Order: sequence, then C-alpha cells, then structure tokens
Amino acid sequence: MSKNKMWLISHKFLFCLFLMTSTLLILSRLLTLRSTGGPYSLDSITFSSSNILTMAETENLDSSCYTNNQILKVFMYDLPPQFHFGLLGWKAAGPTVWPDIRSQQVPEYAGGLNLQHSIEYWLTLDLLNSEFSKNLSGRTAVRVRNSSEADVIFVPFFASISYNRYSKVKTRGSKKSINDLLQENLVSFLSAQEEWKKSGGKDHIVVAHHPNSLLYARMKLWPAIYILADFGRYPPTVANVEKDVIAPYKHLITSYVDDKSDFDSRKTLLHFQGSIYRKDGGIIRQELYYMLKNEKDVHFSFGSIQGDGISTASKGMHSSKFCLNIAGDTPSSNRLFDAIASHCVPVIISDDIELPFEDIINYSEFCIFVPSSDAVRENFLINLIRNISKEKWTRMWEKLKEVEHFFEFHYPSQENDAVQMIWRAILRKVPSIDRKIHKLGRFSRGVVSGESGLRSISVPRNFW
Repeated sequence: MSKNKMWLISHKFLFCLFLMTSTLLILSRLLTLRSTGGPYSLDSITFSSSNILTMAETENLDSSCYTNNQILKVFMYDLPPQFHFGLLGWKAAGPTVWPDIRSQQVPEYAGGLNLQHSIEYWLTLDLLNSEFSKNLSGRTAVRVRNSSEADVIFVPFFASISYNRYSKVKTRGSKKSINDLLQENLVSFLSAQEEWKKSGGKDHIVVAHHPNSLLYARMKLWPAIYILADFGRYPPTVANVEKDVIAPYKHLITSYVDDKSDFDSRKTLLHFQGSIYRKDGGIIRQELYYMLKNEKDVHFSFGSIQGDGISTASKGMHSSKFCLNIAGDTPSSNRLFDAIASHCVPVIISDDIELPFEDIINYSEFCIFVPSSDAVRENFLINLIRNISKEKWTRMWEKLKEVEHFFEFHYPSQENDAVQMIWRAILRKVPSIDRKIHKLGRFSRGVVSGESGLRSISVPRNFW
C-alpha cells in the first residue's frame, strides 16, 4: 500500500473518530440536562415582559403579584403638628402630636385641586391606623416604635398642602414664607437624627407629590426615597425611577359606579377638558386643539373645577369612549386617573411620563400611547382612534374596571387600593435600600459624635 493511500485512510479514520466522539458528547449533554431540570429550550429560560405579565394575569390580578404577605415595618417621626395635620387647621388638645383617629376625629384634607396631591395624608393615616387595627388582612405597612426594627423611616411632612396654602404666607418679621421655614426646620430636624446619620437618609421616605412642593428641601434630602407625581422638575441625579416611587393622583371626578355603558352608548369619541394653553411640553395641547376642535364627535374645550366643572367633566368622561391625557407643564396630570375612574380609555400623549406601579401593571392593556411627534401630524391621531375596533375598545374598557381600585384612596385603607400599592412599591425598594446602606458602611468607623448627616452628603455629580 502506497504512502499516499495510508495517509488518506489515516485521516479518514481520525475524522470519523472525531465525529463519533462529538456526537456522543452532545447526546450525553442533552441527557444530563433532561435529567436535572426538565425540558431545556430557549423558551424555558427567556421571558419577555409580556410573557411575565401574562403569567401574572392567569393567576388573577387581585391575588398574584399584587398580594404580598411580607409586612413593611415603618418607623414614623413624631413631628410637631405644624408639619402635618396642623396645616389642615387641626389643633392638638394638650401635648399630643396626632389626632385621635379612633374617636373618628379625622381631620379632613383641603378640597378642590388640593385633593389630587393628598398622598402623604392617606399614608400617614394608614400608619396611625395600623397601631390599633386588629385586622391585618390586606395590610402592607405597620408602624413600629423602635427605629432599629424598621425597614424604612417615614417623614410625615404634608409638603403639598404646605406649598398650596403657605408658599405665599409669611410670618411676622420674616421675609420667608411659612412653607420655606417649615422646609428649613425639617432639614435641621432630620440632620440631627441618628436614623438619618446612620443611613445617610437612604431609608427615609419623603412625600413631595405636588411638582412645586419641597423646592428648597429636595436638594438637601435627595438621598431619601421621594414619592412623586413625576420627575418633570427634578434632575435625574436627584430623583429617578430606580430610587424613587411614582404615586397616582387622587382623582377628582366622580367614580363611575355600576357602569353599564358600552361602546355604542358612549356617544363622544374623544374627550378633553382642561387648560389648553400651557408652557414647556404642554404646548402640544394647543396644537391638538386646533387640529381636533371641528371634529363632530370630539369634545375638546377649556375647563376648570370652578362652579360645576367637576360635575361637567364627570358627565363628559362617563359618556366618552377615549379620554386625552396630554402633557402639560409637567409630564403627568390628574386627568389620567379621572379617565381610569370613568372607564374612559386613556390616550396618553406625554413622552416623558412615568406611571405608578408600572413594574407590575401593564398600562398598554387599557391605555393608548401616542408619541408627541406622531400626534401632531395631520389627521394621524383622529384616524388612529377611529380605527380602533369595538372589540378592542371593549377589552380595554373591561380591563379599566379591573384595575381601577389600584388607584383609589380610602381611609381606612382597603386591600389593593392606592395606599397599599404605594407601600408595596416601597417594599420592593427595600433590598436596594439595604444594599446602599451596607455599601455606605464598608469603611465606616462609627458615627462621629455631633456629625451632621446632611453635611456629610455631597450633591451628586452632574447635578443639573
């Protein structure tokens, strides 16, 4: 046999041996995977967000990811009444700090537009109620008296009503408003607390739902978790979706109880009532007004809560298929939550909007999102809305009725209402809070006596 033939046979043999060995290794690997973990496929390890939400839906919206048996332990500072219920006109009888809510003496929050930003009021009441409530069913947060036992520290400053009522009211002999003085005193108080020094404020909860509230203190207290309406007036290094919580507005219009309407009975196709001429991102409102005002089945008009404004808006939204939620001076507005309470499918035109609880709620199931650049194109928006089928609208309308209770505020709080949803959103932040605090203590040699917690925290880089 020639050398060339021997060389050819040898190489063929080696190639066949390699092929057989490779095949055996692959089969062995597959058998190992099947024996240790069930069927192995890309579908078993890769989930899109829609798949995850679909899984949650099959387990029932009310009892799956929304129900959490874990309790959030909250330490709440006993701030003087002028920081909270005193701003509502409540006067303490004696040395007490809090109203006796067990005797049904619950101070009412200010009415009108003030109500939409009343988030801190409902959270504070819920913590007070947790101390004597015997029924913990559906409850997420309880107040603890020892801060060392707490997951988070709640600061009960009613920042929104402080801004609305007292930002232009000055005390005698002072050039500063009551609102500014309260913020300065709050910063001084927190800087002296061991709880703040220990964590650098990272486990503190501060509510500033009105976009203009806490204007002074927000730049001092930025390590804390803010509860906000949106991030429109905050630099991203001070407030962002990873650190903070977006809370819903309290809707102002009347809830549509026992809604028996349908696609055909809601005669108005598209509804908007509110301020039309706005600044910043809200300029798009007037552009849309001129584009839509002559459409026969579109209601697009100026409106306010004055007089019978709320009643008129309620009737209009209850009889409309779609309700516009357009960016104004800030990315968000109460109109979205008015629409949800009306079961009027929201059409959201606000590119920078952040939505409450969006990590567990899929808004695309009951809202229409339209980029601003598309909305102002000639006839784009009206054609888009007209082409949504009766079947699709009905599915979204049904979903609105399923989710509306997540955005309702109650006292006493109810299971899965807005109060409990906010506490759960904070609860989901606790692992991140703990991680930050643990990292903060890596090189700590203990807190220096007299050290100011606020002074030790520098303003974040790229602040603006």
